[in-house]
Amino acid sequence: MTDEYERSAEFVDVMLAPPWAALGPPLSAALRGITGPVVDVGAGGGHGTRVIAEALPEAEIVAVEPSPALRSVLLSRVSESARLRDRVTVLPEHLLEATLPDRLGAVVAMNVLGHFDAAGRQAIWAMLADRLLPGGRAVLNLQPPAEPVAVPETRFADVRIGRRRYEGWGRAEPAGPDSIIWDMTYRTYDGDRPAGEVAAHYRWWVLDERRLKEELGEHGLALSPTGPAEAGMYVIERGGA
Repeated sequence: MTDEYERSAEFVDVMLAPPWAALGPPLSAALRGITGPVVDVGAGGGHGTRVIAEALPEAEIVAVEPSPALRSVLLSRVSESARLRDRVTVLPEHLLEATLPDRLGAVVAMNVLGHFDAAGRQAIWAMLADRLLPGGRAVLNLQPPAEPVAVPETRFADVRIGRRRYEGWGRAEPAGPDSIIWDMTYRTYDGDRPAGEVAAHYRWWVLDERRLKEELGEHGLALSPTGPAEAGMYVIERGGA
């Protein structure tokens, strides 16, 4: 199994901290009132797992993360917290291969849906329709671009830790009718002096709101926006909920 984050994991977790400061409050609000187990899809290093745990202090959480590099961060983050280690289970499989609870209160899929092609998404929607408890929901976000277009190189992160500064850059090119290839570059600076550079590449399946609604409708699921518009966040519930 290829780990797309093998080379970039040391940068990804620290660079996700600022975006999660913005995503955390609307995610907490979207989960209000949930009972039953919660699945954190593509949990990464656990930023979202902590948000879920704080929003739902009694919930069992299943954090699914197939990347060994990111999972090592996740396991460390969970194990060092007494509030997490007794109720967070970390699974190494891909979501559609993992053994999950039969009934689910919520599924959280933040910053991850683009890793699933159309067939994979259909399997996820079928799982939601089958396993969500009454009143249960899924929360996810759609990240740009929504179409397979070129994205010019852009700096998306600039983080200082100690004497070193870390920059994250990304550019993308179309890779067929419904996906793009991201070319990521992570640069390290010691003061103003370049101290290292790591490149990573991965395919991302693009999706817009209209198509997402159509896919969900085939499974009797409804979509509604949540949180600030710039977050691109949505709640999925059973139709008529």
